[in-house]
Amino acid sequence: MTTAAPRPDTALPVAAPHQLRSAAIALVRVDAGAFALLIGLNAMAAAAGLASPWLLGRMVDEVGARGDANAVDRLALGLLLFALAQFLLTRYARYVGYRFGERTMARIREQFTDRVLRLPVREAERAGSGDLSARGTGDIAAVAGTLRDAGPDVLISLVRVVFTLVMLFVLAPALGLCGLVGLLGIWCVARWYLRRAHAAYLAEGAANSQMSEVLSATASGARTVEALGLQARRAAACRGAIELSRQTRERTLSLRTVLFPSMDMCFVAPVVAVLAAGGALHFQGALSLGTVVACVQYAYQLSAPLEVIVLRLEQLQSSGASFARVEGLGRLLETTPAPTVGAAPAPRGSRIEVTGVHYAYDNGVDILRGVDLTVRPGERLALVGPSGSGKTTLGRLLAGMDRPRAGTVTVGNVPTADLDSDRLRRQVILVTQEHHVFTGTIRDNLLLAVDTACDTELRAALATVGADWFTALPDGLDTEVGITGLALDAAAAQQLTLARVVLADPHTLILDEATALLDPTAARHAERALAAVLRGRTVIAIAHRLHTARDADRVAVMEGGRVTESGTHDALVAAGGAYAALWNSWNGQPTGR
Repeated sequence: MTTAAPRPDTALPVAAPHQLRSAAIALVRVDAGAFALLIGLNAMAAAAGLASPWLLGRMVDEVGARGDANAVDRLALGLLLFALAQFLLTRYARYVGYRFGERTMARIREQFTDRVLRLPVREAERAGSGDLSARGTGDIAAVAGTLRDAGPDVLISLVRVVFTLVMLFVLAPALGLCGLVGLLGIWCVARWYLRRAHAAYLAEGAANSQMSEVLSATASGARTVEALGLQARRAAACRGAIELSRQTRERTLSLRTVLFPSMDMCFVAPVVAVLAAGGALHFQGALSLGTVVACVQYAYQLSAPLEVIVLRLEQLQSSGASFARVEGLGRLLETTPAPTVGAAPAPRGSRIEVTGVHYAYDNGVDILRGVDLTVRPGERLALVGPSGSGKTTLGRLLAGMDRPRAGTVTVGNVPTADLDSDRLRRQVILVTQEHHVFTGTIRDNLLLAVDTACDTELRAALATVGADWFTALPDGLDTEVGITGLALDAAAAQQLTLARVVLADPHTLILDEATALLDPTAARHAERALAAVLRGRTVIAIAHRLHTARDADRVAVMEGGRVTESGTHDALVAAGGAYAALWNSWNGQPTGR
């Protein structure tokens, strides 16, 4: 059975094994003291557990030699005390391990969140929300389970296996060798499994991400799917994604159906080998019965930690693949680093210059072809043109969301893409048709713009955009909004978005039909709020409805990825060129072209 790989043009990268090792070592170093304590406690617990078989062997020899009953009682008491010590040490080791795991997990979550926020917008959009969502939820949860449960279990078990083998060799080197040979079967099965499992679990994670993306896109676009009659096509796409997920899941299940039964058979081998060789050596007089009993007990003790390791091996492979997907964001940021604070000089002024800009998505055909444009401080510029002419793409470059393939886009003689997010937000902000209300309080939503703003500034920003509904809320700024709180209508949500713009206080706003998706009543409220925000700022309006262009100081016309005309509305209409054709078409008049 073969499985398809995720499309390389959409999948976010995964970390290579050596990168995973480096990331794991870095996480351990942050909490090295707790990790060392964890190792020490596990070692002491394993050492305490080694006393029981040896004491049992001594008891057998004492009874066989008809020794002192008090000696047997003392040995039994010692066995009980060591068992109690092992219990207490193991319990405390697990406590330390869980705390270490939770702290490390918190760092991974914080690191993942930081990386997502630093991820270039183009990369996030190219991958889709499904992959990021799967990595931020299921993958991180899998890593959390390993750090909390599987990691400590495997560590304790490995220490116990090593110490048990050492005791076997100390008591009877020949029987220790038999026990070691008996473990060869386990090594062979584990090697077979590990060579196949990592790739299989990576494929399963990628398939799950793709399924999540397809199902999410279909559900969110249900009305469009129904309106265009695409039900059958989307249902087929969903079935294909689900089938791919099923195939990759069956592949990992098939590996487990070989691993677990094979390991169950291999667990018996060390016990049988030690028992057979020990019996022969005892009858030859080379070993006492107590020593043979102790060695058999040690061989039998190997099965418990080995079983834990095998049971956790599957989880380790699954979580290892999840960790590789989580760490993949770090690898992406290494190849496409985000601007860092202070890396670029402060812009000198607010003049925007676009010079010889070319841009293409995913190394394809250029969407923008040699664009030249200047936006003067305080100017209101409208970008117009037919669909696909490159207006929105140019808006993203002006906002610093993407970097041109060739040419420059600067604000105050500094490339916009080189500015860190805090500095860029004070220069240029893009306001689109989408408005987001984040789960939390109104205060939380507003502080996303300026985290140092006081309540007075927050209330002033809401007042500026006409958010009168805010004053009627009993909890004020502490009102919970979003999925778990107060549901804001489209107009209120857009006002909250615009209040964040007021707080950020940029000198330039880029509008990509910010009210296009609102109903007429909500659009009127939003446009009044928008007018208050625009006052005194440079405005670049990506105009799909030409009444916006008529009111602008200047109009730039885009065709085929180039600026072909520039001037005032009246001058361009009088010129009878591309803009005049668009304007006449908009007004239902013959174009003359």
